[in-house]
Amino acid sequence: MSLGVNLDDAAVVALGGNVAGDYGSSEALLEAALARFAEAGLPILRRSSWWRSAAWPDPNNHEYRNGVVLVEARLSPQALIQTLFMLESEFGRTRSVRNAPRTLDLDLIAHGRIISEDPALTLPHPRAHERLFVMGPLAEIAPDWRHPVLGKSASELALSASVGLDARPL
Repeated sequence: MSLGVNLDDAAVVALGGNVAGDYGSSEALLEAALARFAEAGLPILRRSSWWRSAAWPDPNNHEYRNGVVLVEARLSPQALIQTLFMLESEFGRTRSVRNAPRTLDLDLIAHGRIISEDPALTLPHPRAHERLFVMGPLAEIAPDWRHPVLGKSASELALSASVGLDARPL
């Protein structure tokens, strides 16, 4: 249990983006996306603050804004990821080249304690534990969340992250 939330009954979703679209700022777009979660069947249990990090691989692009939410894991992992793809599309996400600037990126980091090596949906997310812009916000809202494979807490993983080391809360 963490902060009154049973982490085994929660899914971890990372949000990010660096293109504001029609929203004026990436923070406004991310807030609008969060406002759609409940009606899309993803009730939010906890949410982090917004974090900032340099764009990668081209730091000349707009900075990223990132955050993490815990949502009720009512949907199967496959249904949840499809819902996330639908929300990305609603907010103007287009997929072109890998790591291209984007309005909204929603990643399913974990779904309770489920471990899956299915190429269509690997759980937990295979690289999230390396990313400070994911583990930092997760440690903020669920410091004792444990990686289902590595067994390390979100706090420990934030300290050992190797990607996005410039990530900081706004």
